[in-house]
Amino acid sequence: MASSTAVTLIFFFFFFIFFISSTSTFASTTVPGRRVSKIYAFGDSYTDTGNTKSGPDGPDGFNHVSSPPYGMTFFHKPTNRYSDGRLVIDFITEFLSLPYLTPYLNRDKSDTSHGINFAVAGSTATDQNFFVKQNVTFYVPNASINVQLGWFKIFLESHGCRRQVINNKMTMSKECTGLMDNALFWVGEIGANDYAYIIGSSVTRETIQTLAVSRVTGVLKELLEMGAKNVVVEGLPPTGCLPLALTLAPTDDRDDIGCVGSANKQSYNHNTQLQANLGYLQKQYPQSMISYADYFAAYRTVMKNSKKYGFKEPFKSCCGSGAEPYNFDLFAPCGSPSASKACKHPSQYINWDGVHLTEGMYKVVAEMFIHGGYMRPSLF
Repeated sequence: MASSTAVTLIFFFFFFIFFISSTSTFASTTVPGRRVSKIYAFGDSYTDTGNTKSGPDGPDGFNHVSSPPYGMTFFHKPTNRYSDGRLVIDFITEFLSLPYLTPYLNRDKSDTSHGINFAVAGSTATDQNFFVKQNVTFYVPNASINVQLGWFKIFLESHGCRRQVINNKMTMSKECTGLMDNALFWVGEIGANDYAYIIGSSVTRETIQTLAVSRVTGVLKELLEMGAKNVVVEGLPPTGCLPLALTLAPTDDRDDIGCVGSANKQSYNHNTQLQANLGYLQKQYPQSMISYADYFAAYRTVMKNSKKYGFKEPFKSCCGSGAEPYNFDLFAPCGSPSASKACKHPSQYINWDGVHLTEGMYKVVAEMFIHGGYMRPSLF
C-alpha cells in the first residue's frame, strides 16, 4: 500500500512538472496569437498583398506583377505580391494564426475583421506633392504613408469609429474599441522608393532622409494618439544588395559583403535616425509597445553566411531576362514577355526579380524577426 502510494505521488509529481512546463511553453508561443486578433499593415511593395493592381495608385512599370511567374511557389498563380510567393507580412499572419490580409483597394465584400493591408507598391514615405514640386518626372504614386493613414481613418469611420472631444480631450468613440483593441499595427519598410525617385535630380539624400523619417514618425504618432498599443516598424533593408543597385552602381562601389556601399550606407543612416525617433515616441507613449524590426541587420546576417540559410545565389535574380551578371535588365523585367521564366529553385535565391525578394528570403527574415532577436523589443 505504501509502495503504491509512493508510485502515485511520483506519477503526480512528474505530471505536475510536465504540466507546468507545457503550459509555460504554450503561453510563450500562443498568447501573442490570442492577444493579437487583427493586423493593420502599411508600407510599399515589400508588404503589398494586392493593392497595386486593384486601383489607379500603383506604379505604371510594375503591372507585370499580375503575370506569371509571380506567385509560382506558394499560391501557384499571380496574387499581385511582388515575389514568387508569400511576404514577411504573410508569415507574420500565419504565426499569429490569422488569415492573410485583404488589400484595402480590393476589399469588396471581403472579411476585414482580422485586419486589412494598406501597403502599395511604389509608395513613399514622403508625400507625392514634394516630388511634383521638385519636377521629379518618374511616376510617383499618390499612395504615401500619409495617404495610407487616410485610408485607415476612412476604414474606421465606415465601421462607426470616430474621434470626439469630451471635456476638452480628444478621445475615440466606443465603436473604436473592437477595431483597435488587440490590433497589431505593422508599418512595413517604406522610404526606399523615396531615394530611388530622386536619382538624377537636385534633391539630396539628406533632404529625403529628413522628410521620409519625419513623415513616418508623424504617422506613427497619429496611430499612437488613436490608441495603437502594439506597433512594429520595419527599417530599410540594405538596398545596395539588390541587383538593380548592383547593375547601376560602378563596380568599385562595394562594401564588405559585396553590395553597393553608398546605397547601404544611405539605408543605414536612414535607419539610425528612424530608431532614434522611435525611442522618443516610446518615451512619449509608455503605455504602448513600439518595436523595431531590424531588416538591415537581418539581411546582412544572411548575406554574410548565405549558404547556412540555404541560399546558393545571394546576388543573381531568380526571374529575369538572362542579362549578366545578375539576370536583371531594367527594360525587360520579370513577368514581361521577354522575361516570363524563372529559375527552377527560387528558394535557393535571395532575389526574386532584381528589386524584390523570394519567398524563401522573406520567410528567413520573418523567422529572424519572430525568433531570432531582430525585433527589438520582441512582441512575440
